[in-house]
Amino acid sequence: MSIALNHIIIPSKDKWASAKFLADILGTTAGPEWGRFVSVQVDNGVTLDYAEADSIQPMHCAFLVGDDDFDAGLAKLQAAGIPISGGPHGDQPGEINHLYGGRGVYFKDPNGHLLELITAPYTENRATIGG
Repeated sequence: MSIALNHIIIPSKDKWASAKFLADILGTTAGPEWGRFVSVQVDNGVTLDYAEADSIQPMHCAFLVGDDDFDAGLAKLQAAGIPISGGPHGDQPGEINHLYGGRGVYFKDPNGHLLELITAPYTENRATIGG
């Protein structure tokens, strides 16, 4: 069986502002607009499709990036004064974590979605997570 994620729809207050925010942090571009969506393309053809919504239930998206992209994204967050944390609940403000042999940082987008940059995949470490 072959299964690949194709896209995720992310509710937002302003689809262009939200897509540009994420694209800037990831070092990519937002768009084009397609129907009611503005996409941010990531590897393997996967897109995050922002759509405007009246109500937003915050969600979490984690992005596995290389060390250079992590450094660039972290620098952009810090330069913009966007609060970061080493933990998902804001319990390590201003810090990054060093979980599973990599680095990670959490931050919120303009809609309150919790975003995360990590340099080591959690999937290789699932057996040690939580216990």
